[in-house]
Amino acid sequence: MNVHDTIARRVRELRDAKGWSLDALAERSKVSRSNISLIERGQSSPTAIVLDKLSMAFGVSLASLFEQSEQVRVPEPAPHCSRHEQLVWTDPDSGYVRRNVSPPAWSPIQLVEVSFPPGKQVAYETGVRDADIHQQVWILDGTMEVTVGERQWRLAAGDCLAMKLDCPIVFRNPSRKAARYLVALSKPSFDESRSHG
Repeated sequence: MNVHDTIARRVRELRDAKGWSLDALAERSKVSRSNISLIERGQSSPTAIVLDKLSMAFGVSLASLFEQSEQVRVPEPAPHCSRHEQLVWTDPDSGYVRRNVSPPAWSPIQLVEVSFPPGKQVAYETGVRDADIHQQVWILDGTMEVTVGERQWRLAAGDCLAMKLDCPIVFRNPSRKAARYLVALSKPSFDESRSHG
């Protein structure tokens, strides 16, 4: 399954779990009904900003939109995921590339590797969600400026920043070299995440 099919299934699945129409999700997310329809059919390459708006409306992390659909999960998901099996997605606006590193087996932690192009920026509106979601960003190569709410940090290789996903967050690469970092996210348990629908 390609990345657009994965996103399509997850958005449809989350919308169905909430019992929302396309119009209801459009109203809550501020993403147009036609755009959501294209995403759900796998015919659109949504930007990171659009995915963040949808995830906020659902009350989940953006990363959860890249998880395997409940409909295709096997009874006992594998605790191992080789590099060639990891889902890779590129943001059409900024060109940043995210790789889901974590295996499909449930864990309270999810790992994502990001390669961020020089001079680019992504600004998430991130707001309060149904579940408390925390993340840490650990810089592997290069430099990133991360603004969380009103505070900004300049992070170099080896630096790590912890944050809660409950306020606007801006990721910016101020340098002329690509940056690479690892994001570790906390996840609510399967039962908790299902109870918010």
